[in-house]
Amino acid sequence: MIPCFLKGFCLMDHSSSDAKKSRAQLHKSDDSGTMERSDSDMRRVLTKLQELGPKPLGTQSVEDTRNQPTPADAVAALLVAQGQEPSELTAKLKVKKKDVTYPTGGGVQAARVYTPDLGKGAASSLPLIVYFHGGGWVIADLDTYESSAMALAHKCSAIVVSIDYRHAPEHKFPAQHEDAFNAYKWALQNAKSWGANPNSVAVAGESAGGNLAINVAIMARDQDIQRPVYMLLVYPVAGVDMNTESYQTNANAVPLGKKGMEWFVEHTIRSDRDKASPMLDLVGKANLEDLPDATVITAEIDPLLSEGLMLADKLRQAGSHVTYKSFAGVTHEFFGMDAVLDTAIAAQEVAARDLKGAFGSTVSH
Repeated sequence: MIPCFLKGFCLMDHSSSDAKKSRAQLHKSDDSGTMERSDSDMRRVLTKLQELGPKPLGTQSVEDTRNQPTPADAVAALLVAQGQEPSELTAKLKVKKKDVTYPTGGGVQAARVYTPDLGKGAASSLPLIVYFHGGGWVIADLDTYESSAMALAHKCSAIVVSIDYRHAPEHKFPAQHEDAFNAYKWALQNAKSWGANPNSVAVAGESAGGNLAINVAIMARDQDIQRPVYMLLVYPVAGVDMNTESYQTNANAVPLGKKGMEWFVEHTIRSDRDKASPMLDLVGKANLEDLPDATVITAEIDPLLSEGLMLADKLRQAGSHVTYKSFAGVTHEFFGMDAVLDTAIAAQEVAARDLKGAFGSTVSH
């Protein structure tokens, strides 16, 4: 790693990880060198995922892709293989959960409220994190990303409301963004009923959910709604250029490569004209002024690495204080793997530190 610079930025040195193969060689390999570049913990997860037998993203129907094993399933299977019971580990976090719904799009969508048990002497109201899961707007749900939501609730001493939303291709862009903003406004209205402080609300998301999180902040600004106090953006979808450096280096990466991202976009947009929307092309067309401060986390072995860095840089140039951290030896989806991945623990600690700092004195005691 090279030293931090530019106030809150920390960049990863790619030279050591690419020493054995040139970028061109990585691009041509079956997995863009994913297994070779992964650290030992990440490699164990990916090996277990291979044993479960999912097909590469972008090679099946939507239904089959939704039903196949996920990286979260691989983590659970690895824990069992190591003699650990996933439910017992979850219970140790002491986070209660409650399924609810919110109104949107003429109907309702699912959400789940996670409340940490902080014992006696806890604050009378806790901060609230509105969390949006990943899955390219096409796959995944609240269960798939539960580990991330629970970890944030536990480590931030905050209530987390995890938001599901209408999926493509049944519901095309921008249905997902409309749902996300409706969910945010609903969360503000219901925060007190969950024991949360409505004046201390942050947004967070992974991958496609990271895109939704920052768009919620943008819509809140533009519609003069209470703005989030902070944004946690984990390997966010932030652009439409699939020829960036990281797309080239990680074209065939596992579990997410270029073909998978193309498949997600193809099923999400109504036409190519949607790619010009600032909601999708955040780094190219969005106005990022007057947004909350943010933490942007990326992974080395991820086609979204370059656009995550560009988003962090653009936010900083627009006036936000940004903590940027890229983690070596891990892939897309690593953030919620803290049960088996030390790097995930480190990433979550960065996120928790920054979120707790942003909540600061807004918590009522």
